[in-house]
Amino acid sequence: MNIRNTTAKERMLKKIRQALLQKRENPYLDFEDSPLYKDETEPLDLTFARELTAVAGNFVYCDGEIALIENLILLAESLKIKKIHAWEYPVQQLLDQYGFPVYTTPNNFQQADAAITICEALIARNGSVLISNADASGRSLSVYPPVHIVIAKASQLVMDVKHALRKVQEKYADRLPSVLTIISGPSLHTNFIDQTLAVGQGSKELYVFLLEDRF
Repeated sequence: MNIRNTTAKERMLKKIRQALLQKRENPYLDFEDSPLYKDETEPLDLTFARELTAVAGNFVYCDGEIALIENLILLAESLKIKKIHAWEYPVQQLLDQYGFPVYTTPNNFQQADAAITICEALIARNGSVLISNADASGRSLSVYPPVHIVIAKASQLVMDVKHALRKVQEKYADRLPSVLTIISGPSLHTNFIDQTLAVGQGSKELYVFLLEDRF
C-alpha cells in the first residue's frame, strides 16, 4: 500500500512540474480592470450619500457657495460650535469671502470644537473620504477635534478606491504623499503610511459638504 501511495504522489508531482514548465498565456488579462461589484445605475452623489449615512456620517448637498455658508452657520448653531479650525488656504479664502470666522493656525488647537478640511476624493462605493498629508491640515484636523467637516467638490466623486488612488497619482505624479487616509465614517480611519496599513480613531462626528461644481 505504501508503494502505491508513493507512486501516485510521484505521478502527481511530475504533472505539476510539467505544467509549471509549460508557458501559457494569462487567461485573465483584464482581471485588475474587471469590476468587483455590479455596476451602479444611480448618480455617484446619491450612492455616496446613501453609503456615508449608512456608516453614521452626515451628508449635506450645497448647490453653491452661499448654500455652503448657510449650512455651515446652521450646523455651528445647532451643535453650539465656537472654535473651528481651518488650515488650508482654499478653505480659508472661501470662508473669508463671506466673513465666516475660523482659526487659521495651530494655536489653541487642543480646544478646537470642529475642523474644516478639503480632501483628495470621495469614494461612492462605501461612502468614504480620501485625504492625504499633502494638505496643510495633514491628519491632525481629521483626528483630534470632535467634529470633522469636509468640503468637497462634486467633481471629486469616484466610484471605487482604485479610482481615488488614480486621481492622487494624476495629481501628484512622482511626488506622492507619504500618508493617505481613508475615512469610513466617524471614528474609523484607515491609513496607508509609506505603504503600511494602519487603522486608527478619528473624530466623533463626520460631515461632508458636497459643493456642486459640475454645471
